[in-house]
Amino acid sequence: MLDTVPEASRKGADYTSLALELKLLREAADLRGTAELAQHVELNPGDLEARFDLAIALNAEGKRVEAAEQLVAIMKRDRAWNEDGARKKLLDFFEAWGAKDPATLKGRRLLSSLLFS
Repeated sequence: MLDTVPEASRKGADYTSLALELKLLREAADLRGTAELAQHVELNPGDLEARFDLAIALNAEGKRVEAAEQLVAIMKRDRAWNEDGARKKLLDFFEAWGAKDPATLKGRRLLSSLLFS
């Protein structure tokens, strides 16, 4: 559907947010369910890839704050993991959610407290 939008109109926060949200939903489509991922992460807290997948799956279910918390947890364990992948994905979430979304505001506070503590 986004492909039908004229090239000249493919700009602005609304378009970017929608396009990124669709990309994030496509990423989540290939993942295990959140219950299975959460159980795996609980049993294997050091499995950062599973935690990353859990964040993407939680986001797809609309559990935005929980998704942000999982990415911040990755950064607490290993800031440079996957070439700073958790921070980059968190920024993608913020852009998809919009600057004024409560989950963005909460996620930014979590990120700031981690970076400046």
